[in-house]
Amino acid sequence: MRGFILDRAREIEADLAKESHDWPFDEIVRCNIGNPQALGQAPPKFAREVLSNVVLPKTPRWGVSKQVRERADAYRAAIQGGVGAYSESQGITLVRKEVAKFISDRDGIAADPEAIFLTDGASAGVRHLTQLLVSGPKDGVLAPAPQYPLYSAMATMYDGTLGSYYLDESADWAAPVAEIAKAYDDVVARGATPKMLVIINPGNPTGASLPREALEAIVEFVASKPGLVLMADEVYQENVYGDAPAFISFKKIVHDLKSTIPVVSFHSVSKGFTGECGLRGGYFELTNVSEEVKEQLIKLASVSLCSNVLGQIAVGLMVNPPVDGKELKAYEDEKAAKLSSLERRANEVAKALDALDGVSCVQPQGAMYLFPSITLPDAALAAAGAAGLAPDAFYALKLLESTGLVVVPGSGFGQKNGTWHFRTTFLPPEDQITAVTKRLAGFHDAFLASFKAPAGEL
Repeated sequence: MRGFILDRAREIEADLAKESHDWPFDEIVRCNIGNPQALGQAPPKFAREVLSNVVLPKTPRWGVSKQVRERADAYRAAIQGGVGAYSESQGITLVRKEVAKFISDRDGIAADPEAIFLTDGASAGVRHLTQLLVSGPKDGVLAPAPQYPLYSAMATMYDGTLGSYYLDESADWAAPVAEIAKAYDDVVARGATPKMLVIINPGNPTGASLPREALEAIVEFVASKPGLVLMADEVYQENVYGDAPAFISFKKIVHDLKSTIPVVSFHSVSKGFTGECGLRGGYFELTNVSEEVKEQLIKLASVSLCSNVLGQIAVGLMVNPPVDGKELKAYEDEKAAKLSSLERRANEVAKALDALDGVSCVQPQGAMYLFPSITLPDAALAAAGAAGLAPDAFYALKLLESTGLVVVPGSGFGQKNGTWHFRTTFLPPEDQITAVTKRLAGFHDAFLASFKAPAGEL
């Protein structure tokens, strides 16, 4: 249903481009995807200056700082032939060294550049690992529900057996080990061996940030299941808000527990302060993974020759920002302003959603999404059924056609039977957030009023 809503949005957008139209709004507001710059977030200034100088080295450099010039020169020197040439298949050595230093500084644990792979966003890395670990129905993938559907799609692509473990909405979307164990046993009962356990922290679509004790319990569970690899999706690690548990990497937890479980950790330039979705830069790091496995991953990387070189450099700029001077001050101010704005927007949207009749929204903790549950009248459920749509898809469609706001039905992410949700970002510009929430609230009240049958829980 995710595609259906987006297809309808594109149809409406084509109508809005005409000289006249009959829609009660003049624009589509895409709250459906974590695509910050599409909704007005400015790219990081220092990173773009360096990238510009890497791409066009002979452009006059008036007004360009020494630090920008030196970083651009270093990246060009690290790639034989410049950005239009292939890099090493595993990724530019200089950038992998920058990533290793970032991880070392973050966790207080040494990181090896040779254990790091640069990829076209985190998604390409997930594909490589799934391709390596899953080769048919006998191989299982454990993924959360709700979850960013990349993992279920990868399980389907490689014909694996998917086991969904349910996050606990009543406990701020916690990831209970008891639920993970149930999913593990279910996969085994279906004749498969679980090979991958996916943890998304901070969560997508839930926005949850898991505390240390939850991470430790997950590591201990994996340790009890030989052959299970922990896939740590940590692309929202910069986005943690308020009093939520601070981000801690699984690598650090494994180190602190002196565990030997295999972990693959993912990060991306697409999210957080950077928001460079279109540059397609990401990486994964191997922890407690054998040389034999690493060699196979190098072979897989070699098939596509190398990842996008500009994306690789964007990764370097994400993990290695300006080091001193006015550039560092400007960078820190820019980052703080963007992240504090995201937090304010998250709180405003969550408060507005939670105030709606029949809507419950967990307080935002991280990432850039909210995943409210919705309760609707029985008559609305009947109307959804008559339209051949899941209730949350029906609601999202009517919201789109009434207001131009695009959200994603919860049924596109997986959810407990008998519950319904939708995912929305809080990425519209801060000066537009109040207008967006008022538009949503107005629709919701009118939608409920149009179905005057007794209320029934979705």
